[in-house]
Amino acid sequence: MEVQQFYYDNKIVKNFLYATMFWGIVGMSVGLLLALMFMFPNLTDGISWLSFGRLRPLHTNAVIFAFVGNAIYAGVYYSTQRLLKARMYSDFLSKFNFWGWQAIIVAAAITLPLGYTSSKEYAELEWPIDLAIAVVWVAFGANLIGTMIKRRQRHLYVAIWFYLATFVTVAVLHIFNSLELPVSALKSYSVYAGVQDALVQWWYGHNAVAFFLTTPFLGLMYYFVPKAANRPVYSYRLSIVHFWSLIFIYIWAGPHHLLYSSLPDWAQNLGIAFSIMLLAPSWGGMINGLLTLRGAWDKVRTDPVLKFMVVAITGYGMATFEGPMLSLKNVNAIAHFSDWIIAHVHVGALAWNGFLTFGMIYWMVPKMTKNKLHSISLANFHFWIGTLGIILYTLPMYVAGFTQALMWKEFNPDGTLVYGNFLETVHEIMPMYWMRAIGGSLYIIGACVMIYNVVCTIKSGCTIEDELAEAAPLTRVSKHRTAGETFHTWLERKPIQLTILATVAILIGGIIQIVPTILVKSNIPTITSVKPYTPLELEGRDLYIREGCVGCHSQMVRPFRSEVERYGEYSKAGEFVYDHPFLWGSKRTGPDLLRIGGKYSDNWHLNHMYDPQSTSSGSIMPSYSWMIRDKHDRSDIKAKMEAMVTLGVPYTDDEIANADALMDAQAEKIEKNLYTDPDFAKSYEADKAYAAENGEEFIEMRDREIVSLIAYLQRLGTDIKVKETGEILSDNKN
Repeated sequence: MEVQQFYYDNKIVKNFLYATMFWGIVGMSVGLLLALMFMFPNLTDGISWLSFGRLRPLHTNAVIFAFVGNAIYAGVYYSTQRLLKARMYSDFLSKFNFWGWQAIIVAAAITLPLGYTSSKEYAELEWPIDLAIAVVWVAFGANLIGTMIKRRQRHLYVAIWFYLATFVTVAVLHIFNSLELPVSALKSYSVYAGVQDALVQWWYGHNAVAFFLTTPFLGLMYYFVPKAANRPVYSYRLSIVHFWSLIFIYIWAGPHHLLYSSLPDWAQNLGIAFSIMLLAPSWGGMINGLLTLRGAWDKVRTDPVLKFMVVAITGYGMATFEGPMLSLKNVNAIAHFSDWIIAHVHVGALAWNGFLTFGMIYWMVPKMTKNKLHSISLANFHFWIGTLGIILYTLPMYVAGFTQALMWKEFNPDGTLVYGNFLETVHEIMPMYWMRAIGGSLYIIGACVMIYNVVCTIKSGCTIEDELAEAAPLTRVSKHRTAGETFHTWLERKPIQLTILATVAILIGGIIQIVPTILVKSNIPTITSVKPYTPLELEGRDLYIREGCVGCHSQMVRPFRSEVERYGEYSKAGEFVYDHPFLWGSKRTGPDLLRIGGKYSDNWHLNHMYDPQSTSSGSIMPSYSWMIRDKHDRSDIKAKMEAMVTLGVPYTDDEIANADALMDAQAEKIEKNLYTDPDFAKSYEADKAYAAENGEEFIEMRDREIVSLIAYLQRLGTDIKVKETGEILSDNKN
């Protein structure tokens, strides 16, 4: 039999591994800095690009797309070549994938701290970077599929199925969620509004977790766990059921992030139903992974690689049990907006993604360097300190979540809230925030120990170069099923057909959920009194987005007695029809702001942004002093309003033409209101006199950023007109 010699491309794997470790430390360190800001809110006082609101999306993007993303590429490029007995289809595409992805990460690391963000969870990057992501991702997919076509192995192993589903689904999710109308080089508006935007975003957001943080790692599990344990996968049939049921069901579950919101009930209920069903395939995969270790438990006790993998799979099982549980309305009513969700997310991120990545690195590096791991003891130390870090991070966050939820909902016998001041609930959980920071620190220490161990292993081993391999060429086989061949066995040698079927499976749920919400107007009843934002309010809303306020404050009052008592009338779908993008938020570190308009004076908002502790004693909100100092560039307002008109917001030609005058008039009113505070007037006039004496430019208060932000905040929630019966005046009373 003819045997062909060829070389596996180990250099591309090496590059992605190095990037994984580097960006992992960066992303985790930013997370630790954010954790410390809860105890020391003025830690980066006055530095706009190091503020909490701007760094939070940097942390999530760095961990998800830089750390985990590079780990996916490393594992996929390593395993795909060996499973298909072929070098990657194109060295150019491999290099383009690597350098393109690193360029995207650097672009994110620059733009997010500068405040260029779409504000959408896990999709904050602006439109030019979104385009770059699409191009690089397609290059990765082309390289993957091209390798399948030139493979020397007839059947596609289960890991390859998961890689294919990942490529297809992430492409679909990214493209549809990132549909936006550019206004300038780094500013755009989502084409969806309000409820529709929320549904599309969490269809994307939940499935970014599903198809970027889960399915590729399941593929890696199916390759690396059997390799490390030197055991076959427990059940081939279970892997088939696991794969198809998982990718079909997962795509429907997004609406469980929007329970008790203004999303139509039918969409919420669909999300609940499929979230509960999701438990079966998720645990099927966990069981398949753990039972692959049958007969290898003695090795697990001594091999740090398998220790990491066992905890990773267990963490996956815990997170995928908790997800369906959190989709139950009675549980979600307690957990949503609280630190319980932070704990849930980090069980998956730290245990499932982090530990499986560490296990892969410890396994691949010795293989590629033809060397033994520098220190088994250090790897074991990493395992134990990392495990302790996970426990110290997540358990306090669960306690914090339960505490918050119970305090938010507790009433006195006379019907008033026991904890009417939101800050009381914040102060109660500060010890848990300290423990989280300690747990995160231990986890990072473990990762640093791993890097040292890996560097020593590489230095003492062989240079990582192309690896010689040989295999028989793939003989041509019938395009049709052969006698006795099952449908799935036939499908496993047909990458194109497999890709098409996987695409159909993931599209069904998205189409059924999203299309009716966008096309059927009765799903979003309109409210007569809801009008578009004024030009100044629109500019203020963009500042709110720039500063990442949505990361700590929700704008969604749920129909609970406790929330209506605390915040005001519950939210209606028609209130958000002009919101591009929606700003409902997903975490309440501070109170909900939907009904904040008119609740406080303009002076209160100014003082609150300059020194939050001066208006709210004990607040952990950082200062936004630059917004009081800086002049606001409003030169793009006409382009912004024209973009909004394109998206369906009914601005008139006169409003657009007179936008500057309208802004000046509203800004002057706010400036006049600020003068009612004698302390402000005295300080302001003193600053003006000082600037005149020293020949410095003085920025009028009406032209500063804070005035635009105040205009937006004072507008929030004021469109709703409520009769004494509580009925909302609307055009469509469905």
